[in-house]
Amino acid sequence: MQTVLVFKTSIHKKSHIKKVKPLLNDLIAKNGYWNFDLEDCDNILRVETQTISSDTICNVLNNHGFWCEELY
Repeated sequence: MQTVLVFKTSIHKKSHIKKVKPLLNDLIAKNGYWNFDLEDCDNILRVETQTISSDTICNVLNNHGFWCEELY
């Protein structure tokens, strides 16, 4: 069963997405999906996954210079 995680981020440019794309692809692998909504004021990252925790996603983005917080 897929879990949907939603995050508020500091990623606001396509060049930022290009920087984190390989990281998210490695994390999510073949059993999930992710996308950004840069038109939203919170620069939303939406992740569908079965195996990755929200803390893991936040840590990866934070370690690469971006702010990330899960929205509930």
